[in-house]
Amino acid sequence: MIYLRSALFQLAFYVSFIVQMIIFSPIYFFLPRKTAYIIPKNWARLNLWLAKTIIPLTYEIEGRENIPEGGCIIAAKHQSFWDVIAIVPMVDDPVYILKRELLWIPLFGWYAAKQDMIPIKRSDKSRAIPNMIARAREELAKKRQLIIYPEGTRKAPGAEPDYKYGVARLYSDLQVPVVPMIAHAGLFWPRHGFLRQPGHIKIRIMKPIEPGMPSQAFFQHLVTEMEAESDRLLVETVEANPHLKLSAITRSRLKAIKDAQAAG
Repeated sequence: MIYLRSALFQLAFYVSFIVQMIIFSPIYFFLPRKTAYIIPKNWARLNLWLAKTIIPLTYEIEGRENIPEGGCIIAAKHQSFWDVIAIVPMVDDPVYILKRELLWIPLFGWYAAKQDMIPIKRSDKSRAIPNMIARAREELAKKRQLIIYPEGTRKAPGAEPDYKYGVARLYSDLQVPVVPMIAHAGLFWPRHGFLRQPGHIKIRIMKPIEPGMPSQAFFQHLVTEMEAESDRLLVETVEANPHLKLSAITRSRLKAIKDAQAAG
């Protein structure tokens, strides 16, 4: 049944994407930017509903009240495309930092450009961060929520952390709160592979880190707090979904967590 449900979901996912792109594109590109965001938000909600109905994969959000009003940075764990879908309708006016090449994808790239997403050219390291900060400052001035994945790419649940210092640079230069966000969507919707596992995902939004810390102290604090909460939520999620098939990486991390608890 998992194979069948995964196939049905994939079919529904791509059909809804194509149909909505075709139907709504003429409307989308003539609407004001923020008004037009209703269309991708509704697409995201539809796919969350499809996951709930077909797989079934449900979710809940803890700590939504920790997202401040106005401009802020949301530093999120990134394990799956599900993370992206879930955040879009969750916050008022999200703006993503993404690889410049994604803007070249037909329709998707045009939609992203319409929403003034922040593209970066990773090969141009000397100018990538200054350009990113300048654009981020412009978007935060509009009271948008900047979404950043501090590890830079999708990671398997329980994988060794690999935080990039760019998040500290953004924190120091932009002087807005940073809100850590944890979820282990990769247990159900892996970064690679076809299968979608049924179950229940928790998104945990942590208390914001207010501006004013030295950048190095902030960076260490962010990594320590996010990884500690990630470990707690990983154990909770696996215990609440005992049917999950876990990767070797996840099993190894769970063992290390439990060994540390037993030793402490």
